[in-house]
Amino acid sequence: MNGMISKPMVIGHRGAAGEAPENTMASFALALAQGAQGIELDVHVTRDGEMVVCHDETLDRTTTGAGLICGHDWSYIQSLDAGSWYGNSYKGERVPLLREVFDLCPPGFLINVEVKRSYEGRMERALLALLRGCHRWGDIVVSSFDHKVVQRLKAAEPRINAGLLYAANLIDHAGYAHQVGDMFSLHPHHECIEKEDVAAASAAGLAVYPYTVNEISEYAHMIQAGVTGIITDYPGRLRAYLQT
Repeated sequence: MNGMISKPMVIGHRGAAGEAPENTMASFALALAQGAQGIELDVHVTRDGEMVVCHDETLDRTTTGAGLICGHDWSYIQSLDAGSWYGNSYKGERVPLLREVFDLCPPGFLINVEVKRSYEGRMERALLALLRGCHRWGDIVVSSFDHKVVQRLKAAEPRINAGLLYAANLIDHAGYAHQVGDMFSLHPHHECIEKEDVAAASAAGLAVYPYTVNEISEYAHMIQAGVTGIITDYPGRLRAYLQT
């Protein structure tokens, strides 16, 4: 690789979702073992107010349970198998709590928390309480496709590193972030941002973390664009590519 181009951070999407059951402790541990410098994960709130790590708002696809996460208490969800759907070797994996993932990841390791829904403000309250208790402001980025959620979180707690998730080919990425408020990062779909957009964002002090980048040709394109970090299902593959 061209040594003049800075290497982006390796960020595991839902852990190492291409090689382990997404959003489980096994997936996050694999991303760490493969040399990832950060992970991305998704959170929902249970009926009794616990923040659990799961992409879907329902349990059906990735666990042995069924129904809305917000319709069940943690006592039910923690009993479910969240690994056997992926493979027998992962039987017994369960849905993690967000705080458990925080405990797994060492200081200085980036954790991108994607908020899927507000749940009438319950998500914001629970997340603010956890963040204020763990004092890891520099390690954690909170992003969402719901930009009003991100805006409210940033207004409630200025120490939050807030990021905008989107899949639109914006005219002015950095300008939009400025309109929303004091944002830390942009999280565009990798096909929706080009080198000049990244340069403008960087000049505005914004980090750029495109998702979900899995092919070698896509890695090369994002590296040439100068992005801050790459969110991928295969952190080991990206790490190996960056070392060539």
